[in-house]
Amino acid sequence: MNIAMDKIDQLKWDAQGLLPAIVQDAATQQVLMLAYMNAESLRQTLQRGETVFWSRSRQELWHKGATSGNTQKVREIRVDCDGDTLLLLVEPAGPACHTGAVSCFFRAWADFAGQEA
Repeated sequence: MNIAMDKIDQLKWDAQGLLPAIVQDAATQQVLMLAYMNAESLRQTLQRGETVFWSRSRQELWHKGATSGNTQKVREIRVDCDGDTLLLLVEPAGPACHTGAVSCFFRAWADFAGQEA
């Protein structure tokens, strides 16, 4: 992968120590999900070669697919021009979304906007 461990502190972490991480299928280029990473989840991702994120709701690290088996093998990590967002190109082993959909982005705006809250 293309991020050396010693470069992690050069990223522009937000006030909570997080970065958005866009996950994209390396083969199809389909955007699968958006999650958040802290420095430790990025370190673990680099070490494991599979995605590890920071759960903002549970306030803990989570290895994607640890319970479902739907892991994501990291093929490449890219950093945006400002150093404040990551793009992870992955080889998914199953759907990315907890609903069972391949991608978390399966609803069109018109469908979503038409739903009552």
